[in-house]
Amino acid sequence: MSDTESFEDLLKQFDQTRQGEPAIGDKVTGTLIAIGEEHAFVDLGVKSEGRLDLASLKDAEGQFKYVLGDVIESHVTGRDEESGMLLLGSQHGHKAHGIDEVERAYRQGLPVQGQVSAAVKGGVEVQIAGVRAFCPASQFDIRFIDDLSEFIGQRFDFQITKFEGGRRPNLVVSRRALLEEAQRIKAEETRAQLTQGAVLTGVVTSLKDYGAFVDIGGLEGMVHISELAFGHVKHPKDVLHVGQTVEVGVLRIEPPSDAGKREKIALSIRALSRDPWLDAVEAFPTGVRVAGKVVRLQPFGAFIELAPGIDGLVHISELGAERRINHPSEILTEGDLVEATVLGIDLERRRISLSLDEHRQIDSAVTPESLSAAHAAESEKTLGSFGELLKESLSKGR
Repeated sequence: MSDTESFEDLLKQFDQTRQGEPAIGDKVTGTLIAIGEEHAFVDLGVKSEGRLDLASLKDAEGQFKYVLGDVIESHVTGRDEESGMLLLGSQHGHKAHGIDEVERAYRQGLPVQGQVSAAVKGGVEVQIAGVRAFCPASQFDIRFIDDLSEFIGQRFDFQITKFEGGRRPNLVVSRRALLEEAQRIKAEETRAQLTQGAVLTGVVTSLKDYGAFVDIGGLEGMVHISELAFGHVKHPKDVLHVGQTVEVGVLRIEPPSDAGKREKIALSIRALSRDPWLDAVEAFPTGVRVAGKVVRLQPFGAFIELAPGIDGLVHISELGAERRINHPSEILTEGDLVEATVLGIDLERRRISLSLDEHRQIDSAVTPESLSAAHAAESEKTLGSFGELLKESLSKGR
């Protein structure tokens, strides 16, 4: 057998081993075999090893979640043309070194690295291997970005969607295509742990009058304004901001109504907090003078916020002492700071009766001891875990 024939045989054998390798987008399972300074390496049981960013192995605190020998699940997102390694997770394309490599990446559907060099009409200009490319504004990110100039000088991975060679090559690229694919992969992983009652970490993506939208890992859920906190929230922007990391509980998961649509996920931040009413008796015993802020005025009285999530009611008959009051607005304005006397607490109905008359005589039938007994009975039903808090929230139809 000649040297040429031997080489051809080896090449054929190599090609045959490559045929069994996973393709871009495939889900793979392998063993963690090495952790370097920038990347980790996974034995996938095929000719090529897989390469992961170290960030994929760390938790939110930056600590490693895996050790050598652990089995890892991921997705193939590309191939490094220089080493032949399969790129896993958030890893993407190689750094091209000329128009020939750029064209090869286009033909093979591989992502390439590029640097944003300018913000132009309708998008951004991107330099890829010394070649100017155009990325439309609608293809730069999953969400609309008003000012693309903030990304000038930054490097990203792009998918080449149009390639016209010649003396002046014409390239059109998309970053959105890669982000959507990464989001799809992440969404699959999130769905695997998405159950009613699960506690997840997410990032606030947008704020509306009626609530906040939170990305919980490739999927977006909504926290209704009533589920943001126990206290009264006028607008979500008063307690949250876009980009903020939050911990949320899953209240409900509604299947997609039509093909192509995603499930609706109802989330809660409030359900992860301790109910302030559980401590109301000790905090506001009958007869004590308390300070609070007027939050709402109604024809029948004024609501006073005593603590986040706890409002007391001053009935109109308790507002004017010896005066006759037709409406609370005659003596109070929303936002006023006032002092009041606690007349009594109804734990079951979650009501605290107040009086602005500091000389008001307290009903002797209502004593701190009787209220403590009621509180003791209520404490037996205390919701100490998230699951129980969630059960209470669900029972109220939230």
